[in-house]
Amino acid sequence: MTFKRPYGAGLAALAVGLFAATAACAEPTVNKGDNAWMLTSTVLVLLMTIPGLALFYGGLVRSKNMLSVLMQVFYTVCVVTVIWAVYGYSLTFTGGSDFIGGFSKAFMMGVTTDTKAATFSVDSNISELIYVCFQMTFAAITPALIVGAFAERMKFAAIALFVPLWVTLIYFPIAHMVWYWQGPDLIQDAAKAIAAATDAAAKTAAEAKLAEIKADAGWIFKKDAIDFAGGTVVHINAGIAGLVGALLIGKRVGYGKELMAPHSLTLSMIGASLLWVGWFGFNAGSNLEANGGAALAMTNSFVATAAAALSWMFAEWIIKGHPSVLGVISGAVAGLVAVTPAAGYSGVMGAIVLGLVVGVVCLFFCTVVKNALGYDDSLDVFGVHCIGGIVGALGTGILVNPALGGTGVMDYAAIPPKPGDYDFAAQMIAQLWGVCTTLVWSGVGSAILYKVVDVIVGLRTNVESEREGLDITEHTERAYNM
Repeated sequence: MTFKRPYGAGLAALAVGLFAATAACAEPTVNKGDNAWMLTSTVLVLLMTIPGLALFYGGLVRSKNMLSVLMQVFYTVCVVTVIWAVYGYSLTFTGGSDFIGGFSKAFMMGVTTDTKAATFSVDSNISELIYVCFQMTFAAITPALIVGAFAERMKFAAIALFVPLWVTLIYFPIAHMVWYWQGPDLIQDAAKAIAAATDAAAKTAAEAKLAEIKADAGWIFKKDAIDFAGGTVVHINAGIAGLVGALLIGKRVGYGKELMAPHSLTLSMIGASLLWVGWFGFNAGSNLEANGGAALAMTNSFVATAAAALSWMFAEWIIKGHPSVLGVISGAVAGLVAVTPAAGYSGVMGAIVLGLVVGVVCLFFCTVVKNALGYDDSLDVFGVHCIGGIVGALGTGILVNPALGGTGVMDYAAIPPKPGDYDFAAQMIAQLWGVCTTLVWSGVGSAILYKVVDVIVGLRTNVESEREGLDITEHTERAYNM
């Protein structure tokens, strides 16, 4: 879970007598080690997308569509990066409402080399520009995941229009709802002011201030749903949007009748490996500090991924009589998806169990369910990312339990901050709020956007272009000239 701390707020509304209790609180400091780790993590997340995701997806399509996939992913990174700097960061990580932020940080207003963003520790910050860039990479990879669902048949013009609309109207609100809050510093300051209150009036004022601070947060965040690095914001969000797109655009020409095997599992293997490497920035970087929490997220990203890869591989071996490279790398990605929301909350053994479960569940959805329903999700975006994200989001609600080796959920209103009491039913209800809200918001919103784009430029290429391949018809280039 990541967040942005607004500045300029304080305890000015409290009684004058309370200033003495809070004056000793030092200005949060920036740790150079945390900054260095977050710079590294940001670059690792970019590596996940280009070239990681691009090569993973590119190898899975037919050779005549290789460049089209590379172009779609690269374009997505570029356009979202600019949008994020212009208004995306502001809409996501400033106050405004429960569902979307405002424009106070648009065009990077007020964001300088001296401004700071909070971490998970009280009075410990990182440079805000680093946080801007880190979250920028999350915003960029999420719509890039979607393109795999309708690969080999969508116009580039449609993608060029759909991606900016989708990040603006779907991604930014979901990210705000799940991740935006005022950070631990203001909560802890208000809690200390309550403890220091010497009369009923001062205590009432301090309690009102604490309530005000807690109220300035995203809608899903206030439901107490936890998502460490993007199970809902990234994977369920992209996965359901991909399924809706695949259904509305329709099946590829010849789907179910012609062989549509991956043209280069070698490239897909390289891409999947780069995804795994980059995911350490994605998950361990979401801790925002170079400490034990990052180490836990890194360890979980190792073991859950390996467990899911083995789970998928052995299940496929038992069912089909042979293990496949495509299966083992798909399982690895499913494990990475599932551990994303749990990385900083689950114990290591819990992460292994999560990986073992998600490998089998995603295999079932990518084969049995997909074949039974007959939809053409080209690269299994729904079966891996949406389903894996749901397993991970709900699993996080279980594995966060300290009795199972989890970390618990930190209560920043306690002095000093400490994990709060775990309530299984309450936490699972909160997780369901996050999952269901994302499914509805992204599913319905994406359907509307696809229809809008279809009216403006049309979604799908014609049959002749699809048969010839999008590399030539859309970009007048070939991936391979032999």
